[in-house]
Amino acid sequence: MTIQQLLYVIRITETGSFNRAAESLFMAQPSLTAAVKELEKEIGITIFNRSGKGVTLTAEGTDFLPYARSVVDQYQSLMDVYGKQGARKQKFAVSTQHYSFAVKAFVELTRAFDVAEYEFAIRETRTRDVIDDVAASRSEIGILYLNDFNRRAIMKLLSAGNLQVTPLIACHAFVYLWKRHPLARKEAISFHDLAPYPCLSFEQGENSSFYLAEELLAANEYPRIIKCCDRATVLNLMVGVNGYTLCSGIICEELNGGDYVAVPYREEPGMPESVMELCLVTRKNHPLSAAGERYVAELKRYLGMDTSSATLSGERT
Repeated sequence: MTIQQLLYVIRITETGSFNRAAESLFMAQPSLTAAVKELEKEIGITIFNRSGKGVTLTAEGTDFLPYARSVVDQYQSLMDVYGKQGARKQKFAVSTQHYSFAVKAFVELTRAFDVAEYEFAIRETRTRDVIDDVAASRSEIGILYLNDFNRRAIMKLLSAGNLQVTPLIACHAFVYLWKRHPLARKEAISFHDLAPYPCLSFEQGENSSFYLAEELLAANEYPRIIKCCDRATVLNLMVGVNGYTLCSGIICEELNGGDYVAVPYREEPGMPESVMELCLVTRKNHPLSAAGERYVAELKRYLGMDTSSATLSGERT
């Protein structure tokens, strides 16, 4: 098995065709096919389903691909430092559910990281994409929440991707809404209070279960619900239609602006517990890079944590 063969597998997966992959690699298609067949024979699996319409990954190939990406990424990092160029461009990416505190920590990372060159990325995205990005090494760190409702389903996905979860902080639920919302001045807001107003929910894709939802109490029957794709749209709808979302209450006013408030959510008898645990998702047996370590430090600093676990009630707005 060689790095070059792993690169071939990745390129074929990206293009969906041996011919297109060969063209992009400036090599003959028979040579590419022979190299992949040799790899498949060596490791004892079939990586691709081949048909007249192109190629797709087999189940074994799907399992193999994240490992191939990980090895290639590590090789590239090694060459960045010790290869002929001799100068490393520091790379780091994080994928997260839609949290302003995650963006704030990323901002502080870019301000503080003292290297000549870097290539950083932050992806606010769907829950399943957070998991897939880390599993495929597109991102070094993922950020999502767990609670009693979604924990079993999320942990199953993490285990399948050879990922580990590290708890950051536990939070009670808050209702996040426009400061001129009719409920904004209440000391606490119940689910019953929210019935006349639309719940704003981040889309998770057509085939995603409610275990992947970002809003708390996803199994509840929301009388009115509006699906959104990004945080800016959610903020606009809070003003335009008096919408709301249930969240951790850890809001960065510097980024979101001062026109919104987080009001404690009041639990009602018979309702599920509204505690969420914010967590880091990383690959197993992969130590964080210097940028990754700094990002986690910035997260903890903003959350008011030390190196041990901590609990925040959500007062930061």
